[in-house]
Order: sequence, then structure tokens, then C-alpha cells
Amino acid sequence: MAPPNPDVKANSNGIPDFEDLPLREGDPHHSAWGLYGSQDELGTLNRLTDERVAAAAREEIRTGQRVSLNWPLDAQSQMQSQQKPGPSRAYFQRARFHQDMFSKAPATVNDDVWTFNSQVSTQWDGLRHFGYQEEKVFYNGVTMKDIHGFGKEGEGKSTVNGIQAWAEQGIVGRGILVDYHGWRTSQPDDKVSAYNSFESTSISLADLQACLEAQGTEVKFGDILFIRSGFMVSHAAKTPDEIWAHQDIVPHRFGGVEQDEGVLRWIWTNFSAVAGDQPSFECWPTQQDWLLHEVLLGGWGCPIGELFDLEALAVRCRADKRWSFFVCSEPCNVPGGVASPPNILAIF
Repeated sequence: MAPPNPDVKANSNGIPDFEDLPLREGDPHHSAWGLYGSQDELGTLNRLTDERVAAAAREEIRTGQRVSLNWPLDAQSQMQSQQKPGPSRAYFQRARFHQDMFSKAPATVNDDVWTFNSQVSTQWDGLRHFGYQEEKVFYNGVTMKDIHGFGKEGEGKSTVNGIQAWAEQGIVGRGILVDYHGWRTSQPDDKVSAYNSFESTSISLADLQACLEAQGTEVKFGDILFIRSGFMVSHAAKTPDEIWAHQDIVPHRFGGVEQDEGVLRWIWTNFSAVAGDQPSFECWPTQQDWLLHEVLLGGWGCPIGELFDLEALAVRCRADKRWSFFVCSEPCNVPGGVASPPNILAIF
């Protein structure tokens, strides 16, 4: 992990105040480029210091119980219809998971080959995935030419902002669950905002904070945030034909976190990574002239997790009456990778 730039005015957590973003004149809105140096590829993961990870392990691992947060890689390949075969693509026109298994006779041996888009199931969006749309730049000013060009002296492919940088030490630390779906469905209808996982509806910061208060969950600097919006519940209740019809609507419509200045401030002030059970994390399409993806990935280098299966986690949290836990995620070590399955466990 890189230390913050000593020339940057920092608060007690070692980061600039939200009001001081962007750090340099001419950089995109809200960006924190240069905080950890011009070559940094970890972004907010620099907040996961050895000391914070060790403290999270001491405080959060109590029973040793483990919960996977990985949706099956073939989850979007399993839908069947009696009327027609499913489309070859999943949400956002991404290729579905496909497995070829073959025996290696005469030995009693099998091999298999997997083919899939790295964002077709549970995923971390990496720093090559989404940049500032108007400025056409990624984290720390990396351009499309930088990514699609060749390495130094023209040899080999470029790996700048690749997912391999996150694989070295993983995404490991204290996680908290905001069980928004569990909280919202337990409230009187006139006390909560309407929400639909398959419409462009927003989850407000006020509701996220009300949920945390109801849970009694303390937020600590450097936490890894997980939001259970209820997408997996809604998805499981739909027929294949209903899901395919939704995929035919472009742009897709999904519920998610609101594009709001207060949300940005809250994430910047507290978290090292964010994730949800939705396909887009934020409300989609955006309700503003900017996107959370631009600022989180392009501005701060903050991992965005999507399609996380948080159902078993919510059950465990309710049973234990605590919504914090230890998180261990090891992205795939793919030099120059855009995204990766998280290979993630919550440990209690």
C-alpha cells in the first residue's frame, strides 16, 4: 500500500476532505488523482493497511463461520423456457458462462474449459472498466490508447490499471452489510420510499443510514460496504421470459444507489470498496449528468462490486444480530484484466 502524497492536505484518516476534491486544477470533478502518486493502481484499496486488516481480523473473526458471497458463474446461463431457448447474452449484452468438459481416456481423468465475460456474474469492476465519459480518461489520467497500446519500448501488451494490481494483496478487511431490503420490507409502506429492482429507482443516503441505525452497525474508516437491495429476491421471482423481455429494453433499467453528492461524500469519507447485489450498483440509467461509476472508478480507484449474492449473508447477520464481518476476496491474477470474479468469503 502506498503512503499518501505528503504535499496533499490530509485529515486524521490520511485522506483529503471531500471539499478539497479534485486535488489538482484541471482534473475531472471529484477526482483524487495524485493522492498516492501518478503510477498508483490501488486507489482506495490503499486504505486497507496491514494495521487495519489485522484489527479487522482480531475484532470480526469470532466463530469461524464462513459465508460465500459468490453467485454461481453460470447463474445467468441456467434460465430455461418451455417456449423458446434463452438468448446467448446476459445483462448488458455480456457473454454467458459456458463450460466444456471432456474426458482424457484411457486415463480416468477429466478436464474442462470455461468461457465467460468477467462481469457476467459476481464481479469486481476494475480500473479499466469505466472512466470519465466526457473527459475520456480512466483513473490517474489513463487513456484508451494507454490501455489498448503496447508496453514500454513497444513490447508486450499494456497492463496499466489492470486487475492484477488488486490480486497481489486482495481486497481484505472489515465488511459491513446494509440490509436495505430486509429493513425496507419491515417498515410500514408510508414510511419508506417505493423501490423496484427492475426499474430506475434510487436508494437514498438517508435510507441507507436509517438502515444502519436500525441494525446498530458502526461504520469504520476503510470498511468494505455491501448493500443488499433485494435484486436477487426479485430476480428469483421472475420467469425466464420476464427476464429476457427486460434484457430487450435498452438501456436496461435497474434500481440502485442514488447519484447524489451526499452519497459521494459518504463513500469517500468511509469506504475502501463498495458492492451490491444489483447488476449496476447505482440506479441505472443515471438520474444525473454524471455517474457514480465515473467518480468511484475513474476518480478514486474505488472497486465497485456487482451481482454479489448477499442472501445467505443477510440470514447469518440476522441470526448473529451483527452486520459486520471479516472479508477475504482474491481477484483473479489476470495482467491487464478489466474485471474479475471476487472469490469472496465473509468470515464471522
